[in-house]
Amino acid sequence: MGLKVALQMDPIGPIDIDADSTFRIALEAQARGHSLFYYTPDRLSYREGRVLARGWPLEVRREKGNHFTLGAEVEVDLADWDVIWLRQDPPFDMGYITTTHILGRIHPATLVVNDPFWVRNYPEKLLVLDFPQLTPPTLIARDLATIRDFKHAHGDIILKPLYGNGGAGVFRLDPNDRNLASLHELFVGINREPLIAQKYVPAVVSGDKRIILIDGEVVGAINRVPAEGETRSNMHVGGRPEKVGLTARDREICAAIGPLLREKGQIFVGIDVIGDWLTEINVTSPTGLQELERFDGTNASALIWQAIEARRG
Repeated sequence: MGLKVALQMDPIGPIDIDADSTFRIALEAQARGHSLFYYTPDRLSYREGRVLARGWPLEVRREKGNHFTLGAEVEVDLADWDVIWLRQDPPFDMGYITTTHILGRIHPATLVVNDPFWVRNYPEKLLVLDFPQLTPPTLIARDLATIRDFKHAHGDIILKPLYGNGGAGVFRLDPNDRNLASLHELFVGINREPLIAQKYVPAVVSGDKRIILIDGEVVGAINRVPAEGETRSNMHVGGRPEKVGLTARDREICAAIGPLLREKGQIFVGIDVIGDWLTEINVTSPTGLQELERFDGTNASALIWQAIEARRG
């Protein structure tokens, strides 16, 4: 029996249909007989006990320049839906967090993917703190002296915003760097959040591996290789995706974190592994489905829907 599926996502018009994971999830849902409804996060509301969204019935197709059709705009009660996808991109700011509070009022009667309570409590760069044996030395701090001590201890570090995304604001500070104080001044002038620093892992020159887990089980990986002269491997900033296999260490990491992800309703997760080290656990809006399918032939979207359908069955 078809499910009623709502997609809370960024505007669908500009997406890259050959790379966007939400688009691939929507295509697979439609192929399985599920109906789609689309709205952007700013159209979500809570009113007098009801969780509402103003949006459009949606059809999708893999046709560049003509990849979607919208029905008439309508306001709906999301409690009437079977599944809601929480798929807008970070930043993980108060706007994002507020949507998790609102959607949490109807979950799990309406299944929200991923579970909004644990999305809120497991942002990408913080959940890894539960697994210190799997991660490079890590610091979360705002105080310059504390960050300077960490850099002195490890020499070569990566410094980035705690709630950033897509490679924005990521800096490598090697032993000869003299910019820490200036970068700290820049960051603290922008917001009141701490920064995260990690010991630099030289293996990043060979790639930053994105490993996809579905319902706590590993299904495959892609490698993201930094552009020449870059430290960042994110595809948003020119990283090149390539086919890659899973190592014994990759499987050890996945076996360690998988049970927790499954227990907390994190159905679609993408983790980042550099060399032998886990650096992020992405639960907010992970990517990589289309690249994995292209390289390995693994239809991870179908596996995601199988997990969802089992819960709704």
